[in-house]
Amino acid sequence: MPSEADVKFEIGHVLFIDIVGYSKLLIHEQTEQLQKLREIARATNQFRAAEGEGKLLRLPTGDGGALVFRDNPEAPVGCALEISKALKNYPDMRVRMGIHSGPVREVMDLNEQANIAGAGINMAQRVMDCGDAGHILLSKRVADDLEQYGRWRPLLHDLGICEVKHGATIGIVNLYSDEIGNPQVPEKIKGGEIPREKPSAPIPRKSIAVLPFENLSEDKANAYFADGIQEEILATLSRIGDLKVISRTSTLRFKNAPDSISAIAKQLGVANILEGSVQKAADQVRVNVQLIDAESDSHLWAERYDRKLTDIFAVESDIASNIAEALQARLTGAERRAISSQPTTNTEAHQLYLRGRFCWNKWMGTSMPAPEFDKSRQYYQQAIELDPNYALAYAGLADFYGFAFGFGLLPPEEKWAKAQEDNAKKALELDPTLGEAYNSLACDKLYVHRDWPGAERNFRRGLELSPNFAEMHAHYAMCLVLFGRNEEALAEMRRVLDLDPLSSRFGFTSARLFFFMRQYDAALDQYRKTLELDPGAAFAHEWFGDAYEKKQMQKEAIAEWSKALHLSGVDENASLLERTYAKSGFDAAVHALAQKRLERIKEKTARGEYVPAVEYVTAYMRLGDKEQAFAWLAKAVEERNRLAFEIKANPIFDPLRGDSRFENLLQKVFARQ
Repeated sequence: MPSEADVKFEIGHVLFIDIVGYSKLLIHEQTEQLQKLREIARATNQFRAAEGEGKLLRLPTGDGGALVFRDNPEAPVGCALEISKALKNYPDMRVRMGIHSGPVREVMDLNEQANIAGAGINMAQRVMDCGDAGHILLSKRVADDLEQYGRWRPLLHDLGICEVKHGATIGIVNLYSDEIGNPQVPEKIKGGEIPREKPSAPIPRKSIAVLPFENLSEDKANAYFADGIQEEILATLSRIGDLKVISRTSTLRFKNAPDSISAIAKQLGVANILEGSVQKAADQVRVNVQLIDAESDSHLWAERYDRKLTDIFAVESDIASNIAEALQARLTGAERRAISSQPTTNTEAHQLYLRGRFCWNKWMGTSMPAPEFDKSRQYYQQAIELDPNYALAYAGLADFYGFAFGFGLLPPEEKWAKAQEDNAKKALELDPTLGEAYNSLACDKLYVHRDWPGAERNFRRGLELSPNFAEMHAHYAMCLVLFGRNEEALAEMRRVLDLDPLSSRFGFTSARLFFFMRQYDAALDQYRKTLELDPGAAFAHEWFGDAYEKKQMQKEAIAEWSKALHLSGVDENASLLERTYAKSGFDAAVHALAQKRLERIKEKTARGEYVPAVEYVTAYMRLGDKEQAFAWLAKAVEERNRLAFEIKANPIFDPLRGDSRFENLLQKVFARQ
């Protein structure tokens, strides 16, 4: 008899299935449902492919069975999706599924029949046992593997750490979409038998925040360089799918902060912190870095680099590689190539690019447009003139044109849309691994060409290449809600706030998403929390007021709109709003403010300045002039920008809904779904 040490286990990817309420069925019903379940399972592409390659093991049970896929962690999930879709044709069959990856082995049972045993089988069954009919539940281990792929991420919904059989605990994740699975919280969890502990879920060990690097250069104007090195290291780490990497806007809050490392890590939800400093003089640079385990406050790795500017990319690559090794992160071949790449050999072009990023980040961190916005474009263009093969600079230009065109900061002229598309395509032609450039391509596909399937393909490809890119997750979330895919949108936004938990911009975006979904209480709560981080955001106070209006909280709406006007420097309009409300009530105040805004945008148009047509729609709608509102709405849908798309979901435009003109105009925008 072989000893335990001689028994050979392999990692199996297990799908456990059973029929809920099987024992209560009549004998012939049991037989019929089992037979039908077998037929459905055997008809799936995943089953047939794995069986054909000899990479499938089957374990029948009285009320279902287990399928063990031998070499692909996605196979049991794909099989479960196919089964779930097929079961829609059989509403009387109540089936649940559980998936786990773990050790399994083939054995002979007491009847000398081939069987399967091992912890992988046992745990998959325990995961399944947590669910109700329709559920596809995953262990956290499987979910972590799927997180690396953009196509799975929107379907994953964490249920927390749960207690299963024999007092053991396991992380449970619910897999569902509008088409498959069961979105409800399982009764065992809801009822307390398996406690949900999501808020206290353990922080991933392979998680890191890169704090702003200290600028030790004598020339304090070199701050852009220290910021740029930190951001490039962060961007390089963000390409590693096995790491959770916090975005720069959240870490920026700890620049020169006295907080302890453990306190910072706790606020950011990470286990590790990278600190560093940069000292630049002429063509020489010194970079000091140290990787710290936040819980123990111990150094995992530290290094000092004294190099020439021409070697800076080699320094950044070495830092990223050492961090990945220290955190035992798995690297694909593509990720290894990406983190060792040298974007440019021209040091002057590199510094111009870093200046461009510095100006872009400075603008994106403010509440209103600033001169830095166009400066970023100028620096990117200068970098390209010095190095026409600098992919990141082209990606920067694509970002600039995409944002400016999409949000109506540039007029709806074809040349601006083409500039965005051309620069994004050029960036990817030079560096096909540059996930960020796909965000601009998605923007072009959706807002310019109105091709949602094409846009979604670009979103997903970009997120596969740059899974930690919070900006693209946020953009994708807002697009998903426009197409009614609310659960997926919320999943993407949860990912955003996980990657950038202290970003006021994404906090406001999250509130905006709730507003579009008409979850006004959630929107109000998110606005309150985020305004604590950034009380000076005028646009956020305006949106906050919009949410109060929808809740019929008129006094609060007036107060927030007034704050927005004061912060925007339009004190006279704020006074007008407050006086009219006090004297004549809410409707009169809204009317008075709309009249002032209409006068202002007409003056801008008369001066030859571009005003998005949506602003006219809003003003006339607030004035109760539906004919003019619809006339301008027709112009708005012709303007190929993001604002035209948001009309569909934005509750502000509810007074126009129900009119056939509104629906006909929307159809023009959303014709290619």
